[in-house]
Amino acid sequence: MSKDLNILLAGFGGQGILFAGKFIAGCAMIDKKQLSWLPSYGPEMRGGTANCSVCISDNLIGSPLVVNPNVFVAMNLPSFDKFINEVEPDSYVFVDSSLIHKKVERTDLKVFYVPATNLAVENNLKGLANMIMIGKMYKELKFCSEEAFQEELVKCIPPKKSHLLEFNKKALDLGINL
Repeated sequence: MSKDLNILLAGFGGQGILFAGKFIAGCAMIDKKQLSWLPSYGPEMRGGTANCSVCISDNLIGSPLVVNPNVFVAMNLPSFDKFINEVEPDSYVFVDSSLIHKKVERTDLKVFYVPATNLAVENNLKGLANMIMIGKMYKELKFCSEEAFQEELVKCIPPKKSHLLEFNKKALDLGINL
């Protein structure tokens, strides 16, 4: 990773948006990068739109709030509609094409359509579309070292939920192999 990443992840409450942001931030922390993780709480937790800002840099971060992301992960249509025009030119957009049937009209973005929700259901990974999206994002951006990616995967799953580790690994691998 050579440039600062200002990442905005957005979707419905319950899609694991905040967990995905925490995973990315954890990877950056292991790599000893400057980082911020700013979740959006409130009525979003009950099925409305939820979002999370993650900044990763080699330099000090001035503000944890991402207003104009250079990486945007959209997991539902309301979030896509709300934020797509705020993305900086020449940036990356990852769209869950299972839930968002619109195409990005802007020609100044690198867009990846990932059928994450459908892939999660088809592979018995219900609830892990977020990790499929992160896997794809990792493949395209290499936002951290391979070592940090693997270490954070183990760290982010609490011991009492260790049975979920293999499911999360499988979801990340699905995204990486797209």
